[in-house]
Amino acid sequence: MTADTNVTTDTKLKQIIAEQEEIFVRRQPNSARLAAQAAEHLTGGVTSSWQITAPQPVWLSHGRGSKVWDVDGNEYVDLHGGYGAALAGHAHPAIAAAIGAQAGLGTHFAQPTRNAIAVAEELAYRFGLPRWRFANSGTEATMDAVHLMRSITGRDLIIKIEGCYHGHHDSVQVSVAPDEADAGPRDKPASAPSSTGIPRVITDLTLIATFNDLDSVARLLDEHPGRIAGMIIEPVMMNAGIIEPRPGYLASLKALLHEHGALLTFDEVKTGLTVGPGGVTKSEGVRPDLITLAKSLGGGVSVAAIGGTAGVMEHVANGGYEMVGTFNGNPLAMAATRAMLTEVATPGAYEKIEQLRERARNGIQSAIEENGLTAHVVTAGAKGCVVFSAEPVTSYRGFLGVDDRYSHAHWLYQHNGGVFLPPWGKIEQWLISVQHDEADIDRLVENFGTFARAVRPQDQP
Repeated sequence: MTADTNVTTDTKLKQIIAEQEEIFVRRQPNSARLAAQAAEHLTGGVTSSWQITAPQPVWLSHGRGSKVWDVDGNEYVDLHGGYGAALAGHAHPAIAAAIGAQAGLGTHFAQPTRNAIAVAEELAYRFGLPRWRFANSGTEATMDAVHLMRSITGRDLIIKIEGCYHGHHDSVQVSVAPDEADAGPRDKPASAPSSTGIPRVITDLTLIATFNDLDSVARLLDEHPGRIAGMIIEPVMMNAGIIEPRPGYLASLKALLHEHGALLTFDEVKTGLTVGPGGVTKSEGVRPDLITLAKSLGGGVSVAAIGGTAGVMEHVANGGYEMVGTFNGNPLAMAATRAMLTEVATPGAYEKIEQLRERARNGIQSAIEENGLTAHVVTAGAKGCVVFSAEPVTSYRGFLGVDDRYSHAHWLYQHNGGVFLPPWGKIEQWLISVQHDEADIDRLVENFGTFARAVRPQDQP
């Protein structure tokens, strides 16, 4: 590609983004008004910093089935899915009935209720780990997992993967999305703080390895003999699109850590029910020492779970580590989670999701090839994304090279065409819920085709 072609492509892409952002804002005047009103008392005008998106936040009114509506009355096929939490879709009858029934009996006791037993039994069956406790968010679950690994081993250091997000507690707010300038050498990634307010004495306790690279973990274990408590990892990496583990990587990782007396935690907050009924743990056949779940677990209600082997969780049972929380096992959350596991995330639901996954993947991949785009589709169960790269991305450093402008332009085209995807371009994934149908997926594919034709290289016929 010549320099002139590069200039032409950059100019064209900037123009496309500007045009689509103008359409975006024009369609949502009420969102703009609410954003301005919210700025007075809501910090930053939103309820989470991740809702501050370009060109403006999207304010929603309601959702039903596979659809959501914004405050301007625009209808969308919802493939945003609340950052992966809405596997049940919206207002699912089983979830609504479970919450309603429990609400009439009381919403909070800070004591166990029978549904907690049913949920724990089902999770043990699905994930192959016998002992469970509950929390209220993925952040709480991963925090307890890190604390527990340290408590059991009596060691302070942990390992995490460069580019992985595990919530916003101090120990894992390290090397989440570092710029290349802050990331350190490729063969020795730096423990870069992911925000202000994280002291260096904290980040120094978190060592950084590379996904799909056993040698990077082995080097850390050798450099810090007898000092590493364990490792936390997304078994399918999902803070960088979707990056799958190489064959044998997870099993070898577990063996390597155990050889050095360290523990392994799978963070399946994003993948737990979305990749399949037993998450990556079941599909890969590798049982970690600990697993964390959240997001889609409660059918849209805030809940999380921590599962572990009998030996690991005995440390909690005997008082070696106190796993506490006023709202842990909240009766509303337990009722919703039981309904999610027994009535929503069923074998039939997963069969339907698999058919829709194939329909989305094949349709978008065909549009990519027809228009000569440098891109490919990656899917994992109910989740999927388009990676604007010729080669598969196997780690965070490869992800850094993906051109985010194409991801942002694609998001705008989908949004303006009535499909709500997660913002933040190349970072996130779409989510197919149990309530989506073929027409929903066809709209996603059609919108992608419109986008692909708009950005196709000039040398394509």
